[in-house]
Amino acid sequence: MSNEQKEPGETIDFDPERYVQIARYLEPFEAQMAKGVLESASLECFLHGENANNLLAPAFSARLMVHKKDEEAARRLLETDHQRVELPQNSPGLPEASSTTTDKDDE
Repeated sequence: MSNEQKEPGETIDFDPERYVQIARYLEPFEAQMAKGVLESASLECFLHGENANNLLAPAFSARLMVHKKDEEAARRLLETDHQRVELPQNSPGLPEASSTTTDKDDE
């Protein structure tokens, strides 16, 4: 069975001729978020060292790997400036961006 047709839960054979590392993460949630961004764009990717990173994040990093043919597109996606996304102003049910709520405010 080729790497392109893997069953759920099946491990991916790491072939350095086919995959390249595009990022390294110490925080598991950051690794998962980056992987999710690439998967939502239909780019084949996986986290190498994910299990060790989940167990002991400060000691092991998760490496985000993508197929060589997708490297440029993946790097562009991850470099997108998400800070520039503007949310609608005064949306019903949402607090103002500059306001903060504390337990004391609820009294």
